[in-house]
Amino acid sequence: MSVWNDLVGQEPVVAQLSAAAEGTGGLAHAWLFTGPPGSGRVAGARAFAAALQCAETPRGCGHCASCHQVLQGTHADVEVVRPAGLSYGVKETRALVLRAASSPSMGRWQVVLFEDADRATEAAANALLKAIEEPPPRTVWLLCTPSPDDLLVTIRSRCRLVTLRTPPIDAVADVLVLRDGVDRDTADVVARAAQGHISRARRLATDPEARRRRAEVLEVPRRLTSVGPAVMAAEALVKAAEAEAKAQAEELNETETSALRQALGESAKGRMPRGTAGALKDLEDRQKSRATRVKRDALDRTLLDLASYYRDVLTLQLGAGSDLVNTELGPELRTAAQNGRPEDTLNRLDAIMACRERLEANVNPLLAVEALTLALRTG
Repeated sequence: MSVWNDLVGQEPVVAQLSAAAEGTGGLAHAWLFTGPPGSGRVAGARAFAAALQCAETPRGCGHCASCHQVLQGTHADVEVVRPAGLSYGVKETRALVLRAASSPSMGRWQVVLFEDADRATEAAANALLKAIEEPPPRTVWLLCTPSPDDLLVTIRSRCRLVTLRTPPIDAVADVLVLRDGVDRDTADVVARAAQGHISRARRLATDPEARRRRAEVLEVPRRLTSVGPAVMAAEALVKAAEAEAKAQAEELNETETSALRQALGESAKGRMPRGTAGALKDLEDRQKSRATRVKRDALDRTLLDLASYYRDVLTLQLGAGSDLVNTELGPELRTAAQNGRPEDTLNRLDAIMACRERLEANVNPLLAVEALTLALRTG
């Protein structure tokens, strides 16, 4: 087993990072990991952090103590930053910069892995820039964003770029079959449904509720018969996203809380040592702050599932010959394609993208989605 195993379909990236970790490809003090959702940019940064700390040869063996600690999030010299809310402020960034300036205590490097670095405010980004401009000799910054354009050009220019792509559908399906024991037919269906997003595909493959919620989203187009049903469909979309967000948040919260309680010395009877209540309360507050972002991300995924329906319809209308995302809905999609015009389908796709932009601008979710379903009804 290697730390690179989770980088599905990213062979050029693995070669680039392996060479850097081995010292044959040039090691920069700041790296920028970019790629679309599901490409594995955070997994790539985490694997690189493990390879940098690995004491074996080749670097990134996946079985030494350092590799295990980095992958499990317990390595003393790897700081993982996960913005809990909608943004990451200058106060937190300055504290992070001070932390990054310390010397490694047990590893080869002091590594800072900043997930969702695009959420840094302007002031926070400027503070981050100063740290990257004048890095300590044993510190490596790993920044993750969907696109290089999400960061200040001055930060981008000081980072070595690592570009990940959406994994091929077949590669995602293979991973689900070989590592998760999913049957081939289910793996093929969910890999297409997730459009290469491996963690989303894994959730769809292993969680019947996730599959049911997605199926409900794909029922929306046939429910838009008049204004009343369109408004009800909007409510159903928002509720489906909230249910997915709740399930995801509960899973994250349980894992984090359990890990912290164990680290703080929880007894076999579940009792905590004195003086640990504050740390648990801080974690609870961060989890509550994160909940808003998790809900927004879940609703965005719901809209992308809805967009995949109209993408399939447009593919059939134009005779593009591309594979359908929602193969299980083939007859329904063909009927919708025959009964509509490509221009109307494009308008519906534009309406979905406009709704995503409104949600990013903090428009009330229900109002934004109601406007969307009314637009989808009329085309």
